[in-house]
Amino acid sequence: MAQDANAPTGTGPGAPLPAPGEGQSRRTVLVAIGALLLGLLLAALDQTIVSTALPTIVSDLGGLNHISWVVTAYLLASTAGTPLWGKLGDQYGRKRLYQGAIVIFLVGSALCGLAQSMAELIAFRALQGLGGGGLIVLSMAIVGDIVPPRERGRYQGLFGTVFGTSSVLGPLLGGLFTQHLSWRWVFYINVPIGIVALLVIASVLHIPVRRTRHTIDYAGTFLVASAATCLVLMASLGGSTWAWGSWQIIGLGALGVVLIAALVAVERRAVEPVLPLGLFRIRTFTLCAVISFVIGFAMFGALTYLPTFLQVVRGVSPTLSGIHMLPLVAGLLVASTGSGQLVSRTGRWKIFPVVGTAVTTVGLLLLHQLDMSSSTALTSLYFAVFGFGLGLVMQVLILAAQNSVRYEDLGVATAGATFFRSIGAAFGVAIFGTIFTGRLGEKLTSGLAGRPLPSGLSLHDLETDARTLLRLPAALRADALAAYASAITDVFLYAAPVVAVAFVLACFFKEDRLRGSVTSPEASETLASNPVERSSRDEVCRALSALGSREGRREVYVRIGRRAGCEELTPAASWLMLRIRRDGSADPALLADRTTVPFDVISAAARQIEERGLAVRDGLPLVLTDDGRGVAGRLAQAREDSLAELLGDWWGPDRPRDLIDLVHELNAELCGSDEERPHEPDPRRRSGPYRPDHY
Repeated sequence: MAQDANAPTGTGPGAPLPAPGEGQSRRTVLVAIGALLLGLLLAALDQTIVSTALPTIVSDLGGLNHISWVVTAYLLASTAGTPLWGKLGDQYGRKRLYQGAIVIFLVGSALCGLAQSMAELIAFRALQGLGGGGLIVLSMAIVGDIVPPRERGRYQGLFGTVFGTSSVLGPLLGGLFTQHLSWRWVFYINVPIGIVALLVIASVLHIPVRRTRHTIDYAGTFLVASAATCLVLMASLGGSTWAWGSWQIIGLGALGVVLIAALVAVERRAVEPVLPLGLFRIRTFTLCAVISFVIGFAMFGALTYLPTFLQVVRGVSPTLSGIHMLPLVAGLLVASTGSGQLVSRTGRWKIFPVVGTAVTTVGLLLLHQLDMSSSTALTSLYFAVFGFGLGLVMQVLILAAQNSVRYEDLGVATAGATFFRSIGAAFGVAIFGTIFTGRLGEKLTSGLAGRPLPSGLSLHDLETDARTLLRLPAALRADALAAYASAITDVFLYAAPVVAVAFVLACFFKEDRLRGSVTSPEASETLASNPVERSSRDEVCRALSALGSREGRREVYVRIGRRAGCEELTPAASWLMLRIRRDGSADPALLADRTTVPFDVISAAARQIEERGLAVRDGLPLVLTDDGRGVAGRLAQAREDSLAELLGDWWGPDRPRDLIDLVHELNAELCGSDEERPHEPDPRRRSGPYRPDHY
């Protein structure tokens, strides 16, 4: 089997591929994870960092009527490229593809910083988005190549933290760079950070090429991207650049319909369709797709135009506009994290999309009430309500989509939920832009009609360049700013009925019981604007390893001991037997030094299994007797059966081989884990890491 050029020695052609992390020091893995996090940070930041810089960019390059395309171009390119990055990485090696994605992203970033016109910036943003999509999907996939299943939950949590942090820092950093350096540094800052990530990846990331043959749906990917682009162009150019009845707009609409029809025909025959049509026969998935589209529509449309309202109408600096956006992001993060956790604990999920779409609708109506005189406290409150509504919906839609499909479709369903949000985001930004441009022209015309403008200044200038407002006399400037405020807030009024439709649709959800393995996804899946493509096996591995870590407490060993018919064994004794079974022997003194379990707890466990004839001393280490091997085998089987139960109907008679292998692999990793701390609560220890409430 072909190997990565930098694969560790000893894995030549024909040799078995090493397990994730095997043969690599912990330091090497941590450095590689750090570089992956840097790459992910760049891609995640560029989804939001531009928002607070947009008013200044437009002032410098002009083209206020095309402001939405600075965001839309990135979203479309990153979304369309994601399935290709994921599957090409499976076939040709993720390291090379990841390095290629960094290079594309950095070239796009540098060109964005050098752009001299709005058209150039939009084109370079598309190139940047193509690389950004690769950074997100491949960084998540590479974790599975270098980290054992037992530890993936911890590292995936770091990736979620990066996404959450970037959503907060993006608008703030965009404002800081714009105000104190130049808007061009919003893009230039990517270059040195990306070069560091590229060099570290080249030197420390050693992964074999795990070839997984795919029939890549190039035609489907092209048709999805083309149809979306046609419809987004029609939505953004209709009524502004061209009249709705013009041949250009009608032609774009007709071409979009033809491309959608071709997409349906191609996907019906595709071996591995990028968008399996069978999923749309599942009511829950279809509702999730439509509501995800609407949420993306509202979220990114608002994130694009709220900074314009703050900077142009309210007159705040780019930095302060980023700070003003924090209540929105905070509301989104709190609601998203909280709803996901509540669903995982209670198994009830329908209430969240229903309430979330209702609160989002209310939030949009509140944003419509903003004007030039709105106080900062009121503005922050309205932002927080809007963000909170979005957060209640986003996490739960992924959970519901995962829960509604067969195991074979789990990966594509997970990606599909965020895919439709990405497409919705592109449409939302474009349509918001069209509404804003049209309303601004009407408001300026009615507000300044018949009033003389300064020499050399026209209404068209005021519509396309906000800097020209400074050339107006005070009386005219106030009316022009009121026109800007009304045009922006009218956008939210028009969006409210769309989200209200999503509220009605959410009421039609059927609340199916959640499988135990459907757990709250990381924030990366919630906040990412483009889908993270993972296989069904990867997705189940994430969920079960997270559950295994979360349940790795004293109660787990009580449960598996009871299931194995070994109720007389203490949890610590069960843990010790599984350690001996896994490693062949165990020295209690060395275990106490190398794990978090106290020596007296390990000694008591060792005495119990020796007294019961389950283990004997071979010098200092303990080894299992024949009876002990039988008991340890039953304990391991009980743990495996517990994992299988979490899969629900996926663990049926016709379960796929890779799912069986995954359960065996996770069972081997989770049984005997050092980090599960199964020891008995010691009444003498009421503080520190071994308090009884840890169990």
